[in-house]
Amino acid sequence: MDPEKIMTGISKEINVALKAMGKAKTPEEKLMHSETVKNLCESLGVFLNLVSGMMPYDDDEELIPF
Repeated sequence: MDPEKIMTGISKEINVALKAMGKAKTPEEKLMHSETVKNLCESLGVFLNLVSGMMPYDDDEELIPF
């Protein structure tokens, strides 16, 4: 499983859910879509944390230029 493909898929699903939430008429429909967006965003956060933990750290790179 490629994390980049998974993150791209989750991002697309977030956009779909946001568009559906914009078209929702009742508060119940809006709540359902907002919970879906929340869950998808949390899932995307898991993969972003995974990728940030896998990023190589370059010792020669200065993070704070003094």
